[in-house]
Parts: sequence; C-alpha cells; structure tokens
Amino acid sequence: MEVVAEKISNILIGKEPPKSPVHQTVQKFPTDKQLESYKEKTATPHVLTTSTGAPIYEKKAVLTVGPRGPMLMQDFVYLNEMAHFDRERIPERVVHANGAGAHGYFEVTHDITQYTKADIFSEIGKKTPCFVRFSTVGGDRGSADTARDPRGFAIKFYTNDGNWDLVSIYIAAITKYSLQNNQHFSFRSNIFPSFIHTQKRNPQTHLRDPNAMFDYFGLRPESIHQVMFLFSDRGIPDGYRFMDGFGSHTFKLVNKVGHAVYCKFHFKCQQGNKFLKAEDATRIAGEDPDYAIRDLFNAIENGDFPQWELNLQIMTFEEAEKWEFNPFDLTKVWPHKEFPLIPVGRLVLNRNPMNYFAEVEQSAFCPAHIVPGIDFSPDRMLQGRIFSYPDTQFHRLGPNYQQLPINCPFATKVHNYQRDGFSTIHSQDGCPVYHPNSFNGPQELTTEHTKEHVFSTSGDVCRFDDGNLNNFEQPREFWTRVLKEDEKDRMVKNFAGALVACDQKIVDRFIGICAQVHSDFAARLNEAINNQMGNATDPKARS
Repeated sequence: MEVVAEKISNILIGKEPPKSPVHQTVQKFPTDKQLESYKEKTATPHVLTTSTGAPIYEKKAVLTVGPRGPMLMQDFVYLNEMAHFDRERIPERVVHANGAGAHGYFEVTHDITQYTKADIFSEIGKKTPCFVRFSTVGGDRGSADTARDPRGFAIKFYTNDGNWDLVSIYIAAITKYSLQNNQHFSFRSNIFPSFIHTQKRNPQTHLRDPNAMFDYFGLRPESIHQVMFLFSDRGIPDGYRFMDGFGSHTFKLVNKVGHAVYCKFHFKCQQGNKFLKAEDATRIAGEDPDYAIRDLFNAIENGDFPQWELNLQIMTFEEAEKWEFNPFDLTKVWPHKEFPLIPVGRLVLNRNPMNYFAEVEQSAFCPAHIVPGIDFSPDRMLQGRIFSYPDTQFHRLGPNYQQLPINCPFATKVHNYQRDGFSTIHSQDGCPVYHPNSFNGPQELTTEHTKEHVFSTSGDVCRFDDGNLNNFEQPREFWTRVLKEDEKDRMVKNFAGALVACDQKIVDRFIGICAQVHSDFAARLNEAINNQMGNATDPKARS
C-alpha cells in the first residue's frame, strides 16, 4: 500500500509520468513520431531569434511598465512575431484546396522518341526529379479527404528544358471498347466556374447544396458520364496511393523532325486500385478526416514507396479528323482497342515534404507549363485552363510564385526580362531589362529542338455550345456491360441518398437524363428514391 501511495505521490508532483495500458499497446506511425524524430536529429536546441536573426533573451513575457503596467511599443520581439502570425495564411485554392504531396522521380523504361523530342523521354533509364500533389476537388482546406469527389493528381517534372506540369485527375471510366480504366471529365466547354460553384457551399446557408449540384447535372447532360463513375464503387479511392491518374486533356507530341501526333497520358497505380464503400468513407471522415494524407506520409516514411506506370495513347492527325467523336471532347474516352496503351516509364514517390506549407500549399501547377516536344491541342478546357491556372497562382502566391523553391525550375536556370514584383528572389543580377539589346542580355535559342510545331486551322468564329453531342453512348455501355448487378444497386443507392434532399422537379429532370442512358437505370433510381423517402424521418427532406 505504501508503494502505491508513493507512486501516486510521485505522479502528482511530476517525478513519474502516469502509465496507461492503452498507451503502451497503441502502435505509433511516422506521423505520430514527427516531433520525436526532429528531437533525435537536433542534438541541442538552436538559439531562438527574431526574423532578422537577432538572439532573443526572453520569449515567455512581453515588455511592460512594471508587473501590472501596459505594454511597450518598442517590444519588437512581440511585434515581429504577431505581425507575421497575422499573415500566416494565404488564399486557399478555389478548387483542389485540400491535398497531400510528395517528392520522387520519373524513370524512362521504354523508347518513345519516335513520338516526341522532349528531353524527359530522351533515353531509357533517364531519371527526372518530380513533385506530386494529390487532392480532392470541391472540399475546403481541412475537409475530409474521403469525400465522394474527383481527385486531383498534379505532377511537376523538373526537366533539363524547364518545368513540365501535368495537371491530372482521377476518375475511372470504362467503355465497351476496352473494359479498362480510362479518364474523362464532367464538361467539354469552359463553363468550369459554374460547375465548381455547384460543388461549393451555398452563399447564404454556407452548406453544401444538392439542389444546385443536381440542377446543374440535369441541365448539362454531358456530365452524366463522370457523375455515374463518381457515384459508383469507383468514386472514393482508398487513399491517394491506390488510385490512377490521367492527364485529362488531349495533348500534342512533336518529334525531332517536326512530326506531331495527339496523345493522352495515363498513370496506372502499381499498388492496385482500392476503393472505399460509402459507409466506410463516411465513418472514416468522422474518425480521421486526414486519412489519405496520413496514409501517404506513413507509407513513404516506412519505405513503402508508391509507384505508377506511365502509358500513352497515340492518335494521328488523320485519325483525329475521321474519328466518330471529337477527340478533344473531355467527356469522352479513347477506346483502347483502336488506341492501345503504350508503356513509357514509372513514377516513384520516395520522399515526404519537410514542410507542408512551403512545399505542398505553395506548390503551383499549370497545364501551360510545357517543354519542347509537348504541345497543346484544340481542347477547349485545356485552353481555358492555360489562362486560369497561372492567374489563380498570381492571386494566391504573387507574380513571382515560380521563384519559390518548390516551383523553381532548378534543373535549368531562368534568364528572361521579367523583373521585380512582390517576393522577388532571383533578380538576374545586372542583366538588361529590355529586348533586344546590345549588352549580352539573354537571346532566343533558334534550334530545331526549341522550334514550335507549325499547324493550320480554319472555321467560322462562333460560340458553339456542344453540350448535347453524343452524351449517352459511353455511359450506356458502362451500365449495360461493365457494372454487375450488385454494383448497379450500390450506385443507385448512392445517387438516391443525395437526390432525396432535392426538389421534385430537379429529381424528375435528373431521372430523365438517366432514362436516356438506360430505362432500367432510371426505373431503379426512381424506386430507390421512393424507398428512401418512405424511410425518411424528416418530412421536409424533399419538397
């Protein structure tokens, strides 16, 4: 008894920490031991300083007139920290706000120099450093990363010809042509702001609004292809390591003799695809909203490096001219039978960021960031993003965001006539600030390698709304030939769970869209909604 009393006394006065059987048995992951790891790497504490490097004598108290008097404005230690604290946060991304990132490399495993002169693909075995940011699309920063939402998969390759950004996305799509994974998007035209507004919060209630979302889906039937996959079993990846990535857009590859072809990029997950059931995703969102971020960090820290295989689909200009649908239509997939996957290389992620804000939050991607050998196509969404992405980075990070270490093209050196602005890091010494000049300022590199592809185009200038072009064939194949009966049931149940909160007219219109996919799909969905309404406890669930 005296021993027990002594132990309790020691715990109360701080000599002996309390021991919990639970804490002794809980497994610790790298994310749980980050501070311990820092202490192990830092033998002795550094000297505490101000932002100007001056050592601080006392940090735990402010300068005052006596123990009860007012503070002094000369307390720079306090003012220096508080002023910086007030400016710690920057505007969050308008889309893809919540995410995770990691460093790695890309290695060429197959020769594709017949298609492109891009230095990154110049020889088998060539390795290029890269940084990848994964994300959800519609959620706020800090929202649950197990939401039913498309996923961003953005890659920055630090090539010898400058940075190449491949701004990818995950949504699995399967067609009658291949019965394999592919990719597509909700819309083929630049109505992206309105679409994103439907995925964000209602401006008055500040709540997610299923009426807005399904109203828009019903009015823009080209969205049904992606929406069906989003509400299927494939809609919620089990973390970022177990999903594929797709370049979304059609790009153009140009080889060393100036011949060009169209292409699509596919990153196939080598860990195997894993998905979460709706009920598991909801549970995890409540228990661990950072589930995917935590999983990626711990896997890499434990040496379990995730990998993806890069493949291409190639379409010639002649094939594009004759193909049955617009090959630049972002809502469609290219059939694998006619355009088989061509292996290129592997992407490996092997290093976690040292600071999330500096490397993940400040990372900035843009599909306009291309290199010689990779070029743009007439894809309307791609051309819209060429403007939108750098514009939003200017807003978030300032005009010199590409000088930040995570965005800097460190494999080469920047020489241009862009100067000054907020947060200038690289001033380019005393180089002239105008072009042309007679004082050895940077000049063009007029070689075949850097020459842009020459192409011709023609047509009437008009605002063409092609929202009703062949929207249902590929979704119909998904329903009739890919989904098993139990998968259909779960997809319909997921739809009904969201639609039950919508107005009747919006439900009816969306069911009408589903009927154009397949009558069985519409009938099942209507029945599922009625069943859920019958079980609903809230009489105002649907008006």
